[in-house]
Amino acid sequence: IYDLLVRSVAPSVYEMEDVKKGILCQLFGGTAKDFSHVDAGKFRGDLNVLMCGDPGTSKSQLLQYVHRIAPRGIYTSGKGSSAVGLTAYITKDPDTGEKILESGALVLSDRGICCIDEFDKMDEGSRSILHEVMEQQTVSIAKAGIICSLNARASILAAANPIESRYNPSRSVVENIDLPPTLLSRFDLIYLILDRPNADLDRKLAHHLVSMYFASRDKKEKDADVLSLEQLTDYVSWTKREIVPQLSNEAARMLVKAYNDLRGQGRGQGKKVITATPRQLESLIRTSESLAKMRHSRSVEECDVEEAVRL
Repeated sequence: IYDLLVRSVAPSVYEMEDVKKGILCQLFGGTAKDFSHVDAGKFRGDLNVLMCGDPGTSKSQLLQYVHRIAPRGIYTSGKGSSAVGLTAYITKDPDTGEKILESGALVLSDRGICCIDEFDKMDEGSRSILHEVMEQQTVSIAKAGIICSLNARASILAAANPIESRYNPSRSVVENIDLPPTLLSRFDLIYLILDRPNADLDRKLAHHLVSMYFASRDKKEKDADVLSLEQLTDYVSWTKREIVPQLSNEAARMLVKAYNDLRGQGRGQGKKVITATPRQLESLIRTSESLAKMRHSRSVEECDVEEAVRL
């Protein structure tokens, strides 16, 4: 079922299977945990994904596709988004003249996915608002005598270009992506999509693109191989509603070991490497849960943790 779902995500986009797997994990999401009875607060169950890559690597296509699948999806572009447009703004009611609060994109995509294109071109003010949304999943507002906190339990799928528009191999990954570490640590999965010239791959990609122009003729043969958009949307919605997987003891042991290995890789590397933080352990748990959900499994197995670590 996992391979069938991967094939069904944006079938018009060639290859890029790992990116599609990450997007599937985001669509299914983990389970939100509430430990307030032991004063430990709440932990989010939504995954945030960042795709950073060269122009023309079909990032925006994937964003548009997810926007269509997600039960509540909002698509916005970084350059045309302001801080108030993302959170909430205050206007006057035309009838009574009183001040009222209007929701922005992040609040409207509560329990859905907010797709942000051109993420690197957002100004610092708009980006700093995402810190609270991506971890606490609320938007706090104190303006014009209105003080409130709105729910924004949204997953964020962002697409960005490297700092010089193209990836520079002579620089490290951190210098190429050029986003603050506070923001990078809040993304569960970060994908680097590079456009490297390769004769074989380019030929296959060209064949794939040209074949899409004859797609209507060959549609019947293809249909048996993938789920339609409606079927995939229904499958995602039903699974999110009904399936709540629990961690097994073996999976818990594997998660602890994987987190230690990730921490060890970042030691003594300086600023060149994105080091793992405790947030990455939470990310591994969420990703494992979403992989278990895809299989309609009630418990998280070792195979889910292995695939989560690989992603």
